[in-house]
Amino acid sequence: MVVFENKAIPKLLLVCLFVQFSVSAANFFQPFNVTYDHRALIIDGKRRMLISGGIHYPRATPQMWPDLIAKSKEGGADVIESYTFWNGHEPVRGQYNFEGRFDLVKFVKLVGDNGLYFLLRIGPYVCAEWNFGGFPVWLRDIPGIEFRTDNEPFKREMQRFVTKIVDLMREEKLFSWQGGPIILLQIENEYGNMEGSYGQKGKEYVRWAANMALGLGAGVPWVMCKQTDAPGDIIDTCNNYYCDGYKPNSPNKPTIWTENWDGWYTSWGGRLPHRPVEDLAFAVARFFQRGGSLMNYYMYFGGTNFGRTSGGPFYITSYDYDAPIDEYGLRSEPKWGHLKDLHAAIKLCERALVAADSPQYMKLGPRQEAHVYWENTQSTVLNTTLSESQSACSAFLANIDEHNTATVIFRGKSYSLPPWSVSILPDCSNVAFNTAKVGAQTSVKLVENALSPKISAPELVMTKNEVSSIPESWMSVEEPIGIWSESNFTVQGLLEHLKVTKDESDYLWHMTRIYVSDDDVAFWEENKVSPTLVIDSMRDVLRIFINGELIGSVSGHWVKVLQPVQFQQGYSDLMLLSQTVGLQNYGAFLEKDGAGFRGQIKLTGFKNGDIDLSKASWIYQVGLKGEFQKIFTIEENEKAGWTNLKLDDTPSTFTWYKAYFDSHDGSEPIAIDLGSMGKGQAWVNGHHIGRYWNLTAPKDGCPDSCDYRGAYGSNKCMTNCGKPTQTWYHVPRSWLQASNNLLVIFEEIGGNPFEISVKLRVPRILCAQMSESYYPPLREWLHLDLIDGKVSISDMKPQIHLQCEDGHIISSIEFASYGTPHGSCQNFSNGNCHSPNSLSVISEACVGRNSCSVEVSNSGFGSDPCRGVLKTLAVEARCVSTSTIGVSQF
Repeated sequence: MVVFENKAIPKLLLVCLFVQFSVSAANFFQPFNVTYDHRALIIDGKRRMLISGGIHYPRATPQMWPDLIAKSKEGGADVIESYTFWNGHEPVRGQYNFEGRFDLVKFVKLVGDNGLYFLLRIGPYVCAEWNFGGFPVWLRDIPGIEFRTDNEPFKREMQRFVTKIVDLMREEKLFSWQGGPIILLQIENEYGNMEGSYGQKGKEYVRWAANMALGLGAGVPWVMCKQTDAPGDIIDTCNNYYCDGYKPNSPNKPTIWTENWDGWYTSWGGRLPHRPVEDLAFAVARFFQRGGSLMNYYMYFGGTNFGRTSGGPFYITSYDYDAPIDEYGLRSEPKWGHLKDLHAAIKLCERALVAADSPQYMKLGPRQEAHVYWENTQSTVLNTTLSESQSACSAFLANIDEHNTATVIFRGKSYSLPPWSVSILPDCSNVAFNTAKVGAQTSVKLVENALSPKISAPELVMTKNEVSSIPESWMSVEEPIGIWSESNFTVQGLLEHLKVTKDESDYLWHMTRIYVSDDDVAFWEENKVSPTLVIDSMRDVLRIFINGELIGSVSGHWVKVLQPVQFQQGYSDLMLLSQTVGLQNYGAFLEKDGAGFRGQIKLTGFKNGDIDLSKASWIYQVGLKGEFQKIFTIEENEKAGWTNLKLDDTPSTFTWYKAYFDSHDGSEPIAIDLGSMGKGQAWVNGHHIGRYWNLTAPKDGCPDSCDYRGAYGSNKCMTNCGKPTQTWYHVPRSWLQASNNLLVIFEEIGGNPFEISVKLRVPRILCAQMSESYYPPLREWLHLDLIDGKVSISDMKPQIHLQCEDGHIISSIEFASYGTPHGSCQNFSNGNCHSPNSLSVISEACVGRNSCSVEVSNSGFGSDPCRGVLKTLAVEARCVSTSTIGVSQF
């Protein structure tokens, strides 16, 4: 049997954190049951404290999944969490898709292969900043349907999909009792925020959803998040930045945090969010300190909204989310590393945490407190009974003062607690970790030329390198303005956008003919006025054309349009192009939100009064000609009448561009810089990498420095002010071939494709800084001499740790100083105290290796460079791909 239980360590009685899982080919685990009590989930008869990491499988490619899961496990995750995505799995009613990025079974099996558990949140409403909240658009067209309420058509469709997923997991033997990794399921999603909008029908719907889910016989517990009235056998859970004060609606249910928002999402033209890791670690530590049992990071890896999957309105293609693993699959340091240390510290406390039904509370000061967990001879029958000499004690000391460091006395010892921090004491005596003291490395990601066979001199992210611009000649073809095919149709009056497009395209053309008399022209000239197009309400983007000429554009979410227009005498074609930029993914009555226009459309300022266009005859055309001809694919692109583009050609609207490029060897992530373009969509080798839009964030609202102290909100610690929200777009390696990669751009408003560049995104620079008073590495708590009682944890020294990404080694040490160095990463300098051995010691330990650890002590550097002074080690290193220097990874 795979061991999930806590392994008692004599004398120090600590849980082993580095359990290696042996997974057979037949089963991921030996079958085990999952239940729960008031304290925790009970897995195979034992309570567990669990760390979970959110990874949405469609926001990465299957080729990325193994590395993402492995990095999550390395970072301390026990569980991987994901929603299911109904509109991805059933794009047409009754036609299912479980292939490619939507191969849910493969993803769950990979999680099991890594010895991790799985939390599957079926929903099927997911929000997730995903198009239409995960609902397929065809669901709107079912007669009489109302989403997420006591409505028979909706309940019938919802039950059918949820049953499909549960049955599929059962058929593939993926539930825990079958030897699979799935330990927990979720039905619905954050419905408590919407329930009041539906009145009594909302309450009845909650009860129905719970009973329906429980009736499927999945054999593992179900949760409902943000659902304080979750019925008895459903665990209600918390979603928020902080959940340490959350209590479920029954004393028989454990406290579970299904969404710990470690960042936030971003809209076009918005600033980029950043949640400091000190605050995030504080929130997690407080959750477990105050009785929490399972915490899930939303997100641990955010990924990319490929294609048209981003929700809305106006959510960008990147879903990086400021997560511990970035959009490209690279570790975001120090967030990833600091959280890894936090998880290790919590695991050192797990034995005491699961043994105690509740903590002992101690007030240590006006805003300071301790929670102490004991394991004694009266251990619950759910855990191994131990002798009194083996009893364990773990404590969490918190300072919730936002401004001041506090010194507290706990069990006769003095402890200094930084503001807004928690110290974790696995043995109730020695501090293993403090949330505000970051010892993890910082990584600096650069962009480098991806078009040459060898790495060129790097530049900082968000800079341009003209050398890496796509060298092949560009070609272009214009997109017809207006009606372009025989598939158009004419209707008297206005139709709602989604009823026509079925979301098969962002674009819907509307054309009507306007007659202007001589009297109208004379009226305008005499009164010095011009007519105005008035639209009561529209979303998301509107382009207005008269006789094929673009005269105005409007963007917004259900905004009024007042557009001056000019007509010549006679007949003119008025064309309106309505566009979606991600369908609404949050809110009540989603089926009624729609797109396009609401209310009346009219022309004002005519001699004989306003012209009501709402009742006019309109010709409708769905989508773009190039879009439906699939000229972005390798197979079909030659069907378009491409012509060579010259450098001095004027940027034009509604134009398709194409070029070819060769990709760089290796495994480093690839990004395309579209900062020279306006708005549109992009494809590589037929794969839709997403929408792009070159909107700039406001210049204000970004602090010079981010203060982690105090409650976090999505507007705190913003970055990227005064810069385009997104210019870099991820192109997964698996979508590329060695040469002749086809890049196709559809540009709406004009841009310069000659400045588009393809770059590698690489974490080239590592920095770390640690004082000799920092804590020993968490792994030292498991040192045999410590376990045998030969040494004390207080005798062990801190160690600085550097680690390149896989496939990379440390090629050089750019700076090293043990003493009193000044500055920060990429700006270090020697202080008055400096060990002359610093560079040689670090170089010998690290150069040529993927990772290294160096003790921060006088003995590590041969002598004390300045007695009586607290010393710090600061290091800056450079990583290089092993493929560029012809050596294998150490």
